[in-house]
Amino acid sequence: MADMKNYAVVTASYWGFTITDGALRMLVLLHFHALGYKPLDLAFLFLLYEAMGVVTNFFGGWIGARFGLRSTLFAGLFIQIAALLMLAGLPEGLTLPLSVAYVMAAQALSGVAKDLTKMSSKSAVKLVVPDGSHGLLFKWVAMLTGSKNALKGVGFFMGGYLLYRIGFGGALVAMAAALALILIAAFLYLTSDLGKAKSKIRGKELFSKSREINFLSAARIFLFASRDVWFVVGVPVFLAEVVGWTFDEIGSFMALWVIGYGIVQALVPKLLRRTRNSKSAASAAKAWGLVLALSPALIAFGISDYGSQMLMQAFDGFEAATFLVRGLILFGVIFAINSALHSYLIVAYSDADKVSLNVGFYYMANAVGRLAGTLLSGLVYQYYGLVACLLISSAMVVLAVLFTLPLAGKKASQAQRGPEGR
Repeated sequence: MADMKNYAVVTASYWGFTITDGALRMLVLLHFHALGYKPLDLAFLFLLYEAMGVVTNFFGGWIGARFGLRSTLFAGLFIQIAALLMLAGLPEGLTLPLSVAYVMAAQALSGVAKDLTKMSSKSAVKLVVPDGSHGLLFKWVAMLTGSKNALKGVGFFMGGYLLYRIGFGGALVAMAAALALILIAAFLYLTSDLGKAKSKIRGKELFSKSREINFLSAARIFLFASRDVWFVVGVPVFLAEVVGWTFDEIGSFMALWVIGYGIVQALVPKLLRRTRNSKSAASAAKAWGLVLALSPALIAFGISDYGSQMLMQAFDGFEAATFLVRGLILFGVIFAINSALHSYLIVAYSDADKVSLNVGFYYMANAVGRLAGTLLSGLVYQYYGLVACLLISSAMVVLAVLFTLPLAGKKASQAQRGPEGR
């Protein structure tokens, strides 16, 4: 079992990073929307952030297994500091295309940083749980994932507050300074190379995964695309342009949504007490995936012209905006359950010696989904509106469920032992 002190340092560093990552997203979205950027322009600002996650997770898993999670954690923190300072130095007077390109480049660095730190922390949890302790592993993975998302919501609050209090540049410099302190503390207290593989890693191991990991990774693509297709641009811009919310109201709602989503994730092991191993988790993922697929379709119906008129006639005082907010809260609860189950399964399916390889591959798929969802969020909303974003979300969840259908307990238990144990 790995040293708990070192695991605690990795996790605490990831938590600190996560707050700044959430703040940065809200800063960029609100600041550039205020400057007049269109929804598609806003989507492009985050495009390289998500695209770099694909590359980073793929090679980051190999780097983590080859050199240890200490190296990937330090690299992630350092790169994020550079990205924040780069954004703080955005030159004035740039044309729109040059400004977008500059911000995209800075966001690309931030995307690299985010996935290096995330892979480090989520791989480390496998190393501190005894083999065969499925219930404990599920609990720890859910707590880590849930706390991360709750803190990202705190970051949304912080981003909006700092933007209001000290402006875009000042907020970025302040966050860079805070991360520098975290990096120094991690360097001083993290003394072990967690996750370093005992044997040489062959090139084909970057691509060769178990059947379960391949299907789960494919499901992850569509699961997170189903969220980001409305979350990144569609809903925030809709609330500003159509509903008339202020920036701080939008930031507060998005923050509370993410915090609530994170809290539910952390509570999933208690909510699903019968889910004690990979077999029961795979069955639960299929069932909850079907429930999730219904929610965005129902929200789309409720806010559409036809649906809202029908509901207004049936229910006195019906308001489409209120229905949207409540529907998104329900989506968040069900999505959190699905995400927690998927996050547990990837760790449970992975061999401890090379867990970062599988986690990196899995979160590469996650980044592909976020990339597709981010692009579609701006594109679909700009030309077809929020209802279309939500209908596409529902279709993507259905595809995610289809990819979870082949997952089964017997196969999962074999994957748990890893290639050397079969």
